[in-house]
Parts: sequence; C-alpha cells; structure tokens
Amino acid sequence: MEKAGLRERKKQRTREALIDAAHALFCANGFEATTIDEIAAAVDVSPRTFFRYFTSKEDVALSLADEQITALLDAFAGQPADVPVLTAMRTAAVGVVRAYEDQARFRTLQELLSVSPALTAARAQRATARIDETARLIGARMGADPATDPRPYLVASVVLCAVQPAVVAWRAAGRDAPESELAGQAFDLLSAGLDFPATPAAGHD
Repeated sequence: MEKAGLRERKKQRTREALIDAAHALFCANGFEATTIDEIAAAVDVSPRTFFRYFTSKEDVALSLADEQITALLDAFAGQPADVPVLTAMRTAAVGVVRAYEDQARFRTLQELLSVSPALTAARAQRATARIDETARLIGARMGADPATDPRPYLVASVVLCAVQPAVVAWRAAGRDAPESELAGQAFDLLSAGLDFPATPAAGHD
C-alpha cells in the first residue's frame, strides 16, 4: 500500500511538472510554436511519458480549465437544495474563480486564451463536452428532466459556454477587475434578463 502511495505521488509530481513546464514554454514561445518534445525535455522525460498524462498540447494547456469545471460542478451540487439554479451557479462559479485567480497558472491560462484562437476553440469544445453532465445536475435541482424540459440544457450552455467568453471580451475591451468580480457581474446580468430596451436611432422620433 505504501509503495502504491509513493507511485501515485510520483506520478502527480510528474504531471504537475509537465503542466508547469508547458505553461512556461507557452508563455516564452507561444502555444502554437511549442512542441510536445520541448515540454517533455524540460521535465527530462520522454514524449512517450508525456502521453501517459496528456493526449495533446491542448490537454496540458487546458488541464486547469478542466479542473475548474469539475470544481464548479462540485460546488454547485453542494449548494443548499432550496437555492435557485442561477443563484447556486453564481455562488459556485464566483467561489471557484476566486480560489484560482491568484494562482500563476490561472493567469497564464487567461493570457494564453487571449492570444490563441486555437486554444480558445479547444476550451469551448471541452466545455461543450460537459453540457450533458451539467444539465443533469441542473435538472436534479429543478426537479426537471433534461430530456423533456429544455431549461436545464439552456442554463448549462450559458454557464459553460457564454460566461467565460463574455469575461474575456470585457477584458479585451478594457474592463479591469478581478476575474471573480467580472464573473459575478455576468451572472447578475443573466439573472436580470437580457431583453434590454432598444434606443431609438439618432435623428428619428
């Protein structure tokens, strides 16, 4: 049992070292220009060893994003049963982002996503892959079957695929605030409703 525990700890250290090396190389050379061979060499392991832990460059780059989604869903499931769906999701999301936003890996990932369309697309695909799981959790809280009620999938899609891109777009437009604060604002706007009134065009009565 002790040897098994040592092996697991060694594997976890190698995995963490690969993530750190990958992020350092992505920042120095760019995501597209960095190779798996370079990541493996930085940790003094073979590319074959790399593939024991990750399937691709996208996989290692987005490992933190995957971890955050898992943490979000766990936190959402742990909210009191009588809390409305979007309120529970807001509390979970803001708490998770706040726990990560001071980490160097988190900041690196945000920088990579801001300059790499390929990585941004990969992140969206991975979030989309977890919509079914998220919709089931939302449906359970609502007492609704996602197979017959469209609302759980709608909420899941908005939470996983719309909030983060909105925060990235706000940052690109010059909004300077902690990630958790921007995420909270996104959820507040969703809760208030999106059918904003139109302004009459200039020069028209």
